[in-house]
This record gives sequence, structure tokens and C-alpha cells, in this order.
Amino acid sequence: MTWLAAVAVSGSLGFSSPAAAAPADPGIPAAIAQVYDGRDLRIRKYLGGTSAYTRHAVSYESGDLTITGIMNKPRGKGPFPVVVLAHGYIDPKVYVTGQGFRREQDWLARNGYLAFHIDYRNHAGSDKDPTADTSMRLGYAADVINAGLAVRESALPFIDNERLALLGRSMGGGVAFQALVIRPGVFDAAITYAATSSNTVDNFNKWQRYNNSLARAIIAKYGSPEAAPEVWRAMSARTYFARVTEPILMFHGTADESCDIAWARATEAALTGAGKDATLVEYKNAGHYFYGPWGNTIKRVDQFLSKHLGV
Repeated sequence: MTWLAAVAVSGSLGFSSPAAAAPADPGIPAAIAQVYDGRDLRIRKYLGGTSAYTRHAVSYESGDLTITGIMNKPRGKGPFPVVVLAHGYIDPKVYVTGQGFRREQDWLARNGYLAFHIDYRNHAGSDKDPTADTSMRLGYAADVINAGLAVRESALPFIDNERLALLGRSMGGGVAFQALVIRPGVFDAAITYAATSSNTVDNFNKWQRYNNSLARAIIAKYGSPEAAPEVWRAMSARTYFARVTEPILMFHGTADESCDIAWARATEAALTGAGKDATLVEYKNAGHYFYGPWGNTIKRVDQFLSKHLGV
């Protein structure tokens, strides 16, 4: 069964009208109710390459927004399976297109995968969304979902529309969990590195609560986690893990200085408790960037993608 036929059976996706830039309500139910229509994946500019792959500036449509990115295409005719890359937090004021995932972009393209690194709204050449900072990353999740849909409907001859994975790192890992619960079935498999928490309260408490102006704006809009616990529960991907259909492989270091290992353990427990195919691989004493064990992780990525994309 093709991915589209499977989705038609499950009723997971809708295509009838463009999605808004981001849901007006930050809750996952509001995001689920949106229509997603990722489309028009285009090669914009040749950026050079290596003996193994060529590098290109690309863009696609995410609702009313144009999102930019970088694509590493293996040399040859293909078609090549695709991995969408959702990067971690980098200040949009300094971010440049394709920043982050340099090791993974290179490895994927050298090993027969088309690496599609997206910039998100408000990053690099992507269109602007003034609500992004207070939407609890759901605008970014929309961009990830629409990237997957743009791949699925692309007529580019070197793209294998039937084999598609998602790889999210740090903030991008949290965004990946949101995307998986909002639109199950877009991706065939997902991988996260050092992901943020699947409980939005954890992330708010660490990075936003003490950012006075942003915290005030968020609390004014939704209430605090203490005053409005059900609202915050509805913002959290973990609440909706029963919707996930994709196998998930997670990597996390026990000495991660940014994203607590306890978050990853709680995420795995919630996923497996919901009966999902989720595996957490812990690396003792590894920090947020996996400088030591990265070589081992990518071997596991190779095995996981081979199994679930049939490469």
C-alpha cells in the first residue's frame, strides 16, 4: 500500500484549503484541526558539491508561507529516499540557511539519502510569522509537516516519494514529536537527537519562564502552567502519543547539559506505554552534541533507516 493510500484509510491528512501561518490556539487539537498542504518543492540554486553529492538551495510552500532550505542530493539518477532535517534552536538573527546537522547532511548524502534541511519560518530566507515565538513551536511543526507533504507530492525525478524519514535535533526533536502527533502518516520513520521535552511545561520552565518579556506574553495569552494546567497539557505532544504511527529511534546523553536525560526517559515511557515502537539509546556521560559517540549513533541510524525505508 502506498503512503497516500494508507493515509486515506486512516483519515490522517487533509488537503482542501491552505493552512494558516500557525494555529491561533497553541493547543495540539487546534493544530490537528488545520489543513496542511505542503507543496511546490523547488530547486533554487546550485551551491556546489563533492564527489558524492551536489548541494542546492531549495524552497517549498507551507500554507501561506515560503520556507527555504538546503538539499544535499546524491550523485546519480535516483530516485533517492528522503530524510527531512529539523534543526535545533539557533537565534534566527544569526542563523544562516542550512545551519546545523552538518555531519548528518554529509553522511546521509554520501550514503544514498537525499538530505532535506529546512530553515523554519523566520529563519534565513523563509517568510516571517510574527506569532512564532508564542505559538509554542507549532508553526515550526507545520513547516516540518508541510516539508514532508511537499516531498510526497513532488514531481522531481530524483525524489523517492514513497520513502521518507524525519530527523530532529534538540528543539527540532521536540518539533518532530509535535509533527508526528499532529499528522501521523506523513513520515515513515523518525529519529531524534537530544530532544527537548515532549511536555511543553518542561521547556517553558527552562527557556521561557525567565525571559521576562516573552514569558509575560505567553502567560497573558494562555495563562501560566499553574493557573491553566489543562491548556498546557493540550500544548504537549506527550498528551497525544496514542496518535503516533511511525517507529521512533531516540538518542540522548546522560550528561546532556541542555536537555535533561529525564525528559527522554519520560518520553520513551509515554510512547511505549501507548503501545508505540519507540527506542531510547542512552550514551553514558555524553553531552548535548554527541562529540564522542556520534560515530556509533550514525551506525544505528543506518540500520534503522535501512529497516524502515527498505534501503
